[in-house]
Amino acid sequence: MDDVAHLCSRLIRIDTTNHGGGHSAGEREAAELVAAELATAGIESKLLERATRRSNVVARIPGTHPSLPALLVQGHLDVVPADPAQWTRNPFSGDIADGYVWGRGATDMKDFVTMVLTVVSTWARDNRTPRRDIVLAFVADEEDTGAHGAEWLVDEHPALFDGCGATISESGGYSYHVTHADGTPRRLYPIGTAERGTAHLRLTATGRAGHGSRRNDDNAVTKLITTLERIAHHTWPVRLTPAVTAYLERTGHALGIPIDLTDIDTTLTRLGAAAPLVENTVRNSTRPTVLNAGYKVNVIPSTATAEIDTRTLPGTEQELLATIDALLEDGVTREFVNRNPAIQAPTDSHWFDAMTAAIRSQDPDAIVVPYCMGGGTDAKAFARLGIPGYGFAPLSLPQGFDYRAMAHGVDERVPIDGLHFGTRVLDHFLSVV
Repeated sequence: MDDVAHLCSRLIRIDTTNHGGGHSAGEREAAELVAAELATAGIESKLLERATRRSNVVARIPGTHPSLPALLVQGHLDVVPADPAQWTRNPFSGDIADGYVWGRGATDMKDFVTMVLTVVSTWARDNRTPRRDIVLAFVADEEDTGAHGAEWLVDEHPALFDGCGATISESGGYSYHVTHADGTPRRLYPIGTAERGTAHLRLTATGRAGHGSRRNDDNAVTKLITTLERIAHHTWPVRLTPAVTAYLERTGHALGIPIDLTDIDTTLTRLGAAAPLVENTVRNSTRPTVLNAGYKVNVIPSTATAEIDTRTLPGTEQELLATIDALLEDGVTREFVNRNPAIQAPTDSHWFDAMTAAIRSQDPDAIVVPYCMGGGTDAKAFARLGIPGYGFAPLSLPQGFDYRAMAHGVDERVPIDGLHFGTRVLDHFLSVV
């Protein structure tokens, strides 16, 4: 347990920045560190690469009951870029200070990787074995398309995941401080049981090129701006999926807050601090993020493009696309930049029950609820093999610590006490599930 923070620091110090578009520092050194830690624990692993330095580590730990479905424990080794000028500490320092491990990847998600490795090392030291087979996959390229990581492994090496009945990974199981209706503080632990789908779109407007000083009723830029204004200000209807409904009902019951599923806006107001975990998943979303047009101020270009971060709830993609088509100005077309369907795992299952029991083994007062992630993870790739995914990377977080701002944010860090808590929870869960 004393080593988990130091191992997290070592992993953070390895720069695995993924710039997207195939441009990456590479995951090789991080993968070699992981493989070495597994070898020390007596576990043989495979390093697999689609391209040089884009490394993935996969291992299988045999359980005492091999007839049980295996559990896939998967995390990514790459991180998003960080600008050192904006940080209090160097983002790849791995500094251990003020009760935290600092650096890019501290919460997304080198913390989880190191907690899992610490559990495995503990098993080796204590000569313990899990009940079921545990498949470990520490992968590349999650922060881009997964083409060098989970997507590639699923396409080219699916046999590595034979027999897996579920997977756990990032974005769930952490403590979230909320308040009961009677004013007393409570700790909520959301477990991800669903993810919105990704339907990133590129809009292309075409028109007549011409001089900027002359009237032009076929201006591609104007068409694009008009379309973006419509999409950006469109109010998407509420669509309550099983995970969202379960979150609202169970959280409301635990906190003594009335829940009205016919009036979501009022319900969100009543939820207070618990609302941010659900407010982005009661509707689809379309947010313009990239604009490209023109090359000179006095020239009207013939084309203009925009990209829209589009997220879809389960079963709603076709409805959303039909609405977007109706909002397009004449002369504007759409195409997919990236497309992955929404996924859902059962909110009532022995997997979820075991996660709940593991959290409560360390925090008896924990309120454990399912929720739908607003973004996405590599669970979407493994879902193509029929493996349901859960967001379960447990951490205990101090009051006022903005965990959701850490991933991809400035001064990313993880509390050392949280790592200890999460390691104990994962040990309990992985040992007995």
